Amino acid sequence: MNLPFAVTLGPGSSRADHTGAWRTERAVYVQRTAPCGNACPAGEDVRSWLYDAESGGAGYEAAWRRIMETNPFPAVCGRVCYHPCETACNRGHLDEAVGINSVERFLGDEALAQGWRVEATAAPTGRRVLVVGSGPAGLSAAYHLARRGHAVTVRESAPVAGGMMRYGIPRYRLPREVLDAEIRRLLALGIQLEVDTPVTDLDAVMEAEGWDAAFLAVGAQLGHRTYLPAASAARILDAVSLLHGLEEGERPLLGRRVAVYGGGNTAVDAARTARRLGASDAVVVYRRTRERMPAHAEEVADAEAEGVVFHWLSTIERVEPEGLVIERMELDEDGFPRLTGRTERLAADSVVLALGQDTDLSFLGEASALRVSDGTIDTDRAFATTRPGVFAGGDVVAGERSVTIAIGHGRRAAESIDDWLAGRPPAPEADVDLAPYEALNTWYFQDADRAHRERLELARRSSTFDEVVHGLDRETALYEARRCLSCGSCFSCDNCYAMCPDDAVIKLGPPGEYVIDLDYCKGCGLCVQECPAGAIVMVPEET
Repeated sequence: MNLPFAVTLGPGSSRADHTGAWRTERAVYVQRTAPCGNACPAGEDVRSWLYDAESGGAGYEAAWRRIMETNPFPAVCGRVCYHPCETACNRGHLDEAVGINSVERFLGDEALAQGWRVEATAAPTGRRVLVVGSGPAGLSAAYHLARRGHAVTVRESAPVAGGMMRYGIPRYRLPREVLDAEIRRLLALGIQLEVDTPVTDLDAVMEAEGWDAAFLAVGAQLGHRTYLPAASAARILDAVSLLHGLEEGERPLLGRRVAVYGGGNTAVDAARTARRLGASDAVVVYRRTRERMPAHAEEVADAEAEGVVFHWLSTIERVEPEGLVIERMELDEDGFPRLTGRTERLAADSVVLALGQDTDLSFLGEASALRVSDGTIDTDRAFATTRPGVFAGGDVVAGERSVTIAIGHGRRAAESIDDWLAGRPPAPEADVDLAPYEALNTWYFQDADRAHRERLELARRSSTFDEVVHGLDRETALYEARRCLSCGSCFSCDNCYAMCPDDAVIKLGPPGEYVIDLDYCKGCGLCVQECPAGAIVMVPEET
């Protein structure tokens, strides 16, 4: 009996005839960049650590260690990061984004509970690096430099390390025992921390103490001031000082009615803090619409749930002893707010200004070789300043500001400092090939609604600084990790192997390793269509 052509593997079959000669395109396995990792300011390989976490048990520690390769603060970031990774997550096109931030927090908390530690990855180099500032950028740089074998000293002007993680983020968002534990783990690498030790003259310190390099991460801890016509009896203070003083044990007298002027996360933090300090009315006055507000949507929603009121399209005209006069605004044809002349009075016992933060650069001195523009230090893409051997990052350089961005700056600056000390040129930036949602075959993935974190009951929020957002338990964290689509990365589903009509896909054995026998592949593209993760592409045949 004659079997159909291309079915039998016997003599005279398609395999014997090497039907790969028919091909005009061929399939190629690729490792694309997942959108989540590409969007992570800290540079985490999110897809890979989620893959580790999917196995549970020992996989949790493997996932945590993979995070620690880039980010030494998973428990902190799992609480305060605004997770741009989730905004970029391809699963958001299918149902809801993977709860990456909640899984990271679970792994960070698990590490603290289990006492997991990291070690230096290189022998001592004998080189000494000074880090000025112990906020997220400074501590991240110190961590990565210490792991590369350099002797690192961190100098901090405050009595306790942490920078704006401690003095700018309220406890209900970031419990101090979590922050302290992650800082202690870093210091265990041999990093020297000197608190209450401000650097007042960088040039003098560099010259007198013979540092091989320095990283400047002093942050932006000065509240930005603006002129507001105000009566002599008006009580006006800035949000940065309010939050900083509260951390040092001060309890400011805000009164029962508090108005906050600004639209960022600090403004929302100040209003929510005022409620916890006893204010019956906390009002945020912001000159744009809710959609244009820079504060994160989750923080705004939590604030509204706690009784904070928002006055959109409003600005403060003047402050009086009994409150303030606000002027209503409206959007022009280009969508920008403009004054209308319509005013109203708003009762307030105090006004908190939350109009941004500035950096104190007085420690550079007037003769510094560092170039400064608009109150920030100029750097190149390697975070090098205009003075050789001095680097800067975090809020002290221009750009967006957040804890996770600062952590990423610290890591990348540490890599640049390591290159500079070794006399190596900076590595070129790699091209990014993102895995698009359209490349995935989502038919193979089960429906799985996202597991959201629970929150503290409202009754306790207005009277305590207890943490508002709870973490995931082990089972829910495992479930959430398994919602990852592994975009752009083979996870050994064997679809290509099973679906190939010519048996041209060969399994090599290790997970994720296949080759295509081009003697028999006709280039039909079925493997590409059936790959759930978009990890195979068709390319023109070489001539």
